[in-house]
Amino acid sequence: MSGFAQNIIQLPCKNSDKITWEPEKEYFSDLWQTQVVTNVSAPTMQVFKPAQKTQNGTAVIIAPGGGLYALSINSEGNDVAEWLVKHGITAFVLKYRLVPTQQDGVAEFSDLFEKNPSQVYKNVKIVMPLAIEDGLNAVSYVRKNASDFGIDPEKIGFMGFSAGGAVTMGVAYNYSDENKPNFVVPVYAWTTAITVTKPKTDAPPILIICANDDPLGLASGSIDIYNSWHSLGLNAGLFMYSKGGHGFGMRKQGLPSDNWIQRFYDWSVSEGLTTPKEK
Repeated sequence: MSGFAQNIIQLPCKNSDKITWEPEKEYFSDLWQTQVVTNVSAPTMQVFKPAQKTQNGTAVIIAPGGGLYALSINSEGNDVAEWLVKHGITAFVLKYRLVPTQQDGVAEFSDLFEKNPSQVYKNVKIVMPLAIEDGLNAVSYVRKNASDFGIDPEKIGFMGFSAGGAVTMGVAYNYSDENKPNFVVPVYAWTTAITVTKPKTDAPPILIICANDDPLGLASGSIDIYNSWHSLGLNAGLFMYSKGGHGFGMRKQGLPSDNWIQRFYDWSVSEGLTTPKEK
């Protein structure tokens, strides 16, 4: 990891006595071929801050994916943050609460999803409200401390991948004035884990990103999200790549989907949500 990473912020939470977690763990998953974090019981954010001369006042809270059993902490977290920092945006990588697991949360998730997917959804249903609460608390914290971070309190976005995309939508549906994000970016959001519903009439601008060949069938859910915003005349954008699969994050596949984050940046500039960095 580069030197962009800054301090760790502890977010408030109150856990139920009915849920017991093992200690938080970070390791390389052979199954997913990437670094992961499991057993998050105490939500935190890691701050990635641009150099002062390039900082433009925009912030993005990033929620990595991983089926709510793990977090793909690099490809859908730290690597995203470092790209944003290079473009003047302050980034916060969120570790939200996850389903408790044992030695290898990724292996447990993969095995259970294959053999008993209904149980996966039952477990996710229990923890999802906690993860959404963590997302909303993250927005509140960043806004409350915006001046300390050099952030415009009206330019705080929330971006999430897969299960993190479900958390993103939970934030987009459940905000109050204090924790309303100024824009949301669900990337191949796990719409089968959170129901696509009618947004609030003052819902923030949204940019939806997905691939048509997503093997989890999430393209249709992304289109449903777009239509739900569009039908109310709300600000919505959609990038649907013909190829890309699921979980592409910052991985390079030699496909147009490799450049999704540049398309996000172009959109954010055109919407006045961020400004180009100083040359």
